[in-house]
Amino acid sequence: MTNDWLKSQINLNNLILFLGTVQLAWLIWFFYTGLGGAQELVSRVMSIALTLQILFMYRDGYLYKWLPPLANHIIVAVYIGICAYAFWHFLLEFEEIAIYRQGSYTTRDFIVGLLVFLLVMELTRLAHPILFWINVVMVVYTLWGYLSPLDFFWHPGTTFYRVVTSSTVEFSTGIYGLYGQIALTLIASFLLLAAAAQGFGAQSAMINVMRRLAGRNRQMVPQTAVLGSLSIGMISGSGSANAVVVGSITIPLMKRYGVPGTFAAAVETAASMGGLIMPPMMGVGAFLMSDFLGVPYWDVVLRGFALAAVYYISLALAVYLLCVRLLPHDAVEAPKVLPYEQVKTSIFFFSVLYLIFLMGWVGMGELRAALFTAGFMFALLLAAFLFFKYVLKDPAVAKESLLKNIGLCIETHADMTSYLTLLLATLGIMIGLFTVTGFINRMGAMLLDLGAWHIIAMIGMAYIFGWLVGAGLPPTATYIIGAVVIVGPLRELGVNPWIAHFFVFLLSVWGELSPPTSLTAAISARIAEASFMRTMWEALKICLPITLMTFAIFTRSDMVVNPGWPQIVDTALVTVGTCCIAFAMFGRFLTKPSGDIPLRIALALVACVVLFHPQQMSAFAATAVALPALVVGIWRHAHIAVPVRLPDAEKVEAPSGPALQDLLAEAKREV
Repeated sequence: MTNDWLKSQINLNNLILFLGTVQLAWLIWFFYTGLGGAQELVSRVMSIALTLQILFMYRDGYLYKWLPPLANHIIVAVYIGICAYAFWHFLLEFEEIAIYRQGSYTTRDFIVGLLVFLLVMELTRLAHPILFWINVVMVVYTLWGYLSPLDFFWHPGTTFYRVVTSSTVEFSTGIYGLYGQIALTLIASFLLLAAAAQGFGAQSAMINVMRRLAGRNRQMVPQTAVLGSLSIGMISGSGSANAVVVGSITIPLMKRYGVPGTFAAAVETAASMGGLIMPPMMGVGAFLMSDFLGVPYWDVVLRGFALAAVYYISLALAVYLLCVRLLPHDAVEAPKVLPYEQVKTSIFFFSVLYLIFLMGWVGMGELRAALFTAGFMFALLLAAFLFFKYVLKDPAVAKESLLKNIGLCIETHADMTSYLTLLLATLGIMIGLFTVTGFINRMGAMLLDLGAWHIIAMIGMAYIFGWLVGAGLPPTATYIIGAVVIVGPLRELGVNPWIAHFFVFLLSVWGELSPPTSLTAAISARIAEASFMRTMWEALKICLPITLMTFAIFTRSDMVVNPGWPQIVDTALVTVGTCCIAFAMFGRFLTKPSGDIPLRIALALVACVVLFHPQQMSAFAATAVALPALVVGIWRHAHIAVPVRLPDAEKVEAPSGPALQDLLAEAKREV
């Protein structure tokens, strides 16, 4: 009996759970003590993270579906063997490699580095094919750059030995460099919050609560997507993850109450994009920004609140204006929210406030603050679970298991952390090769030449460069490339470092909406069974007023430079400006276009003064005109933009199938 039980426990899921527990315990110990430093931590835990990523990819479907199962088993065993060999080598030789053998590595060092380099490249080919091919091109360019016929791209070339060592055993760049260290320290610590919330179902509970807060009016139903994405965005840091968690509930809900599928998908896409901006768990770029600037992460979060306020207020107004023209003003049934869901939602928001208290008021370091907050959230969710299950015997908790919930917490953290570690290790290779070839310096010199002509020309060129990069790469990659290429020239021209980095950060956010690679739009469109391109186009239109914030930070600079009252004033000005632009695009002053269009154009021009005039007094004067006009316009719009009554609601289910499941599997880890 005992042997049979032991055999039943030896399976892939339990192996993942075991390795996830080891990784989690190792990271928690480091978050609390900081012993050894981030570089030593990554040299050991990187192998565990890569092993977990291999197992997750293997569980979701064989790594190579065109090969028989036995071949896949052997290949996976070989890959895990490489991770184990690297783990053992760096465990024994870390100090020698990091200090005494810099620049004169042994044959064994090179072999371990080569194996890890090839393994990461192959895993990247499977998980991020675009990044893989970019790295392949960079390797070729690094080796044979002297063959380039264009002087701009020429460099003397280097050896394959240098490519491998700079990407692995040098530790300062590549797989074990800065980006891998951030993934396994700062980012992994904040992912503890998302793991705790996911393990006890706090995310779905929040969406139900947000649906009730949106009201009983049909026109307010799409605001569920806005409020839900705002809430989930606090711990997701991802647009596509928001689309998975929130969109699978809100898109069928919107369609049920008469919202066209394309519009429902576009609203969810636009709302989910805020997950890349919403503090305290902003996109990965925010964690990288704190390291680039050498400041505590809390300093980035303080400025992130301003961006998030502009984003969601402007988005909520744009969605409302469109819904008034699309949906009738009638009552709908408000959903019932179970007491257990209310308690879990309260615990979630209370935990976020506790994190803000620890970082902002107490001044605690990011790693410990995230660790203590995650422990605080886990303890409260655990207490609520035990109380509702065993004291109240609530039917809503009857089917849940404590061990399964804890296991889901561990597995969620392992999945997200290992996925991000692979992504950032890949980007470490890319940026390391950019540095070796000198491409960054040449691109920066070109931007400086444009800036010498006029800084607006340089900003425009940087925006185009960032948008094109974002069209093919995920936001994290876009931010890293932008930070190393664009920020330096901007700073040399006198632009404040905060403005330069947030300009690139916002560029990386809008890059997620760039055709043809927006995973967020693809997921929302698939859930809504709508056209991907039409969904993306509608989402771009909804977000267009907010994209002006990318440029407004150059004139309303206190928004990201000086936290406090100056920041609040400039944030209010930018919010008024973007809301007025949204009304000029989607609102109506009058029923007749001959009178309405000139009024909206005039409002848009005044809003541009609010956003972009370099003198703040002029912006205040324009706001005194724009804000009353906006209030009157919203009131007028609600009365004259009345749609035809739609048919009664009917039940609509979210689609399923292999195509959707592939998108969801990719997005669940895109945090």
